[in-house]
Amino acid sequence: MIGWVVRLLMIAAGAVTSWFVAKDAVNFGVVQMMVGLLLLTLIVAVLAFWPSHWTIRLNRLQRSR
Repeated sequence: MIGWVVRLLMIAAGAVTSWFVAKDAVNFGVVQMMVGLLLLTLIVAVLAFWPSHWTIRLNRLQRSR
């Protein structure tokens, strides 16, 4: 299961990396890993802070009623 998540993350990182670095470049794997870590960090940040965003919005709706 975790292998599928990592594979999808690396596919996305490879697609983004190929916009900036040629696939046959020596440093493609390094740049792909950096982009993958950046995507993973972004996903974790969204999951960590998303609930608080909706809680604030729902509280505002309840106060206005």
